[in-house]
Amino acid sequence: MTKRRSRGDGGLHWDDKRQRWIATASLGYDASGKRIVKRGSGKTKTEAKAKLKQVLRDYEDGLTIAPADYIVAQAVSDWLAYELSRRDTVTFETGSILCRTHIIPFLGARKLRDLSAQDVDKWLSNRATVLSTSTLRLVRSYLNRAVKRAMARDLVKRNIVELCSTPTGKGGRPSKALTMAQAEAVLTAAEGTRMHAYLVLSLLTGARTEELRALTWDHVDLEGDPKATPPVPPYVAVWRSVRSGGDTKTRKSRRTLALPQRCVDALRVQQAQQETDRKIAGERWQDHGLVFASSVGTPLDAHNVRRAFRAVIKQTDLNPKEWTPRELRHSFVSLLSDNGIPLEEISRLVGHSSTAVTELVYRKQIRPVLQEGAVVMDRIFKSDRER
Repeated sequence: MTKRRSRGDGGLHWDDKRQRWIATASLGYDASGKRIVKRGSGKTKTEAKAKLKQVLRDYEDGLTIAPADYIVAQAVSDWLAYELSRRDTVTFETGSILCRTHIIPFLGARKLRDLSAQDVDKWLSNRATVLSTSTLRLVRSYLNRAVKRAMARDLVKRNIVELCSTPTGKGGRPSKALTMAQAEAVLTAAEGTRMHAYLVLSLLTGARTEELRALTWDHVDLEGDPKATPPVPPYVAVWRSVRSGGDTKTRKSRRTLALPQRCVDALRVQQAQQETDRKIAGERWQDHGLVFASSVGTPLDAHNVRRAFRAVIKQTDLNPKEWTPRELRHSFVSLLSDNGIPLEEISRLVGHSSTAVTELVYRKQIRPVLQEGAVVMDRIFKSDRER
């Protein structure tokens, strides 16, 4: 005779509605007095019992198997709603667009507990054909953080995304730098426009566009202190940005820069223009103390700056579609390097944490000074051809 199961061993029965075998096990009662029942299902008795064993093993390990209908799309949406939404608006909007464009359409329907490393590898390889390496790394990070959040809430056993590396993506548009002649042409085209002081300051100090948009008059000194010892020149304190919390990109990005005379002149014109704007706006004026603001004093966003910048570029021989405001910073680095300024000094001026960062980001703008050694050695030790 078949041995009867002991009390609490559970049972095995056929579910006509689901057309599957259901294996169950009772594990006592929870704190509220409700019976704890774990189940496993399968097309065969063996499969159902194997699923139940896995459920019981996870339960003993303190894990909860994700609901059968909990899919990757829900994990990503939950992460967006409860984690990324705490960041600034631009970061949240960018993350939402990338997730809904590059993650959810390809992996969203997959059950989170069934997501495999092979699924992630195939997805990354597919996206590598259309995304740059940096963007690919970002979307992988989003998926990684979404699964990690689900793992912390016992909705999945492990984060499989962490086991998958990011492949090399599609080559992005390389950054460029203006030549001296092009830079002068841009500044000339900007004269008389609302962007003139912005472009002058960006090109002649190397400040980031997010730093200039947050710059206030309190952090600008157009007089300096010539009687001090040593004399203090006119300067701008780059201590804020439009990033979340108002912080600069890194701690070393907080820097105080002496202003070239051309910047001082442009900022005086900017002050006068802003006073005129204030009078015209009247009660509509919103005083935020910003150096660069709209005609009613409100902060500029990235789209305002890019649109105005390209309108200036259009007045030159350059193609406005091929240039962005951040390339003024690249031009600053390139012009300094071309004029013999050491890499260490350039790194300090642009607010990088080390020269390695400067070399990595601006390697196409840094003049290859190492070739000078070869030039000198050629002069000292003439080649056989020249003897």
